[in-house]
Amino acid sequence: MSAPTYFKSGGFMAARKYAVLLEKAEEGGFIVKCTELPVASQGETKEEALRNIKEAIEGYLEAKAQLLKRKGKAEKAEVVVEAPAALMAEGC
Repeated sequence: MSAPTYFKSGGFMAARKYAVLLEKAEEGGFIVKCTELPVASQGETKEEALRNIKEAIEGYLEAKAQLLKRKGKAEKAEVVVEAPAALMAEGC
């Protein structure tokens, strides 16, 4: 069965699940990190943390969609950087 598709803000929206890691924070509350995107959030309760990461993921994806719309106007380039070998090892 395919994911539902919605129409929002002039474009089609598709529902997708993202895996997140939820852990207790030392100072109290919870920290939650998306394992598939560079997104993290927190909350006083598990429920609040999960609501917050959902909102953060949606915001990240909306910003990324806006960047993709402008992609045709930008020039893509690559740069080579030097860094300590330990940082460049596979899996870091």
